[in-house]
Amino acid sequence: MNVLILGSGGREHAFAWKIAQSKKLENLYIAPGNAGTAHCGTNVNISATDFEAVKALVWEKGIDMVLVGPEDPLVKGIHDYFLQDEVLKDIPVIGPKKDGAQLEGSKDFSKQFMIKHGVPTAAYQSFTKANVEEGKKFLETLKPPFVLKASGLAAGKGVLIIDDINEAKKELENMLLDAKFGDASSTVVIEEFLHGIELSVFVLTDGKSYKILPAAKDYKRIGEGDTGLNTGGMGAVSPVPFADEAFIKKVEEKVVIPTINGLRKENIDYRGFIFIGLMNNNGEPSVIEYNCRMGDPETEVVIPRIKSDFLDLLEGVATQTLDKKSFETVNETATTVVIVSGGYPEDYEKNKVVTGIDSNEGSHVFHSGTKQDGDKVLTSGGRVFAITSFGTSIQDAVNKSFKNAEKITFDKKYYRKDIGKDLMNWGK
Repeated sequence: MNVLILGSGGREHAFAWKIAQSKKLENLYIAPGNAGTAHCGTNVNISATDFEAVKALVWEKGIDMVLVGPEDPLVKGIHDYFLQDEVLKDIPVIGPKKDGAQLEGSKDFSKQFMIKHGVPTAAYQSFTKANVEEGKKFLETLKPPFVLKASGLAAGKGVLIIDDINEAKKELENMLLDAKFGDASSTVVIEEFLHGIELSVFVLTDGKSYKILPAAKDYKRIGEGDTGLNTGGMGAVSPVPFADEAFIKKVEEKVVIPTINGLRKENIDYRGFIFIGLMNNNGEPSVIEYNCRMGDPETEVVIPRIKSDFLDLLEGVATQTLDKKSFETVNETATTVVIVSGGYPEDYEKNKVVTGIDSNEGSHVFHSGTKQDGDKVLTSGGRVFAITSFGTSIQDAVNKSFKNAEKITFDKKYYRKDIGKDLMNWGK
């Protein structure tokens, strides 16, 4: 089978690394890929949202399946583009069509969907610049902290959690009137703050049946102790100590099944991943958000824990035979530590020379924001590497990740040294 992965981050490197191990694989292409994916297959320097260039590549290389990593091409309708094209229509795309991608592309749509189909979630209201004053009044009905979300895609940075009511009102104005997040914040969702501890549950579905993949917890803030600005994710742990079998069963019954049934009731033929961001509040799940793809950096701990042939699972999605597929997981704990560029998630410099990648011992080094320049590897993004390790405990695994993170060097590199620390004594 010839497979094309679209994207260039750590998630796509983890996909490429896993799919490269499949007995069903003939050739693997990654567009545009990064310096790490080049070791798993062939990088092709085209954008994941340049649908015409993707079509030409698929035709030229005889691609049998396309796996879409990031949300942007999905929200822009790459799956629909394939279905509407005579040349491409029979080539399976792993990732939802535009209607399903709204689960992530519009927080307003996803909140309406949850309420309509009985999925537990926070109370909310949506506002535009036409009713910004009503939005301020709604804030006054809530208890702090106040949660403001840009409804559209904002690269994981469109959520503000604010303690002060006056600051919350000011930020609402900034989002709606001053387009703080561009078009993404033309509609803003204000919702009540959910208490508890957060985790991510991943579902793979072929539109009829589903598989629940290993759960993970990521660390979104730039600073240790979960302080500072929101990022795309500074690390992750899987499995999650507080997401035991009983809790995941509740998630399945109260969240996953109503979500899958809701999609079918809405005539949304959803084939791909559903990322469910959850809050565990005293053993009860409540949905924070949906994403229409796998998370990053959670993919870097979830995918390595899958023992089975991952391409075989994806083939089950493509042929709608997922109910006949099965997979096994590694029982050990996986942790990943993300190394970022200095200044991230705000302004940061690129093109820093990286050394020490080959010094890695006992970890997987997934590239997130790198590019090859001759025999050199250069930084090309805010998140640069995800260092994934296995261990008999969180402490054991994360210590390996820290040890190897220290060996990789580039100017102004930074990583959090407390990944997993909050979970190490869970339940003791």
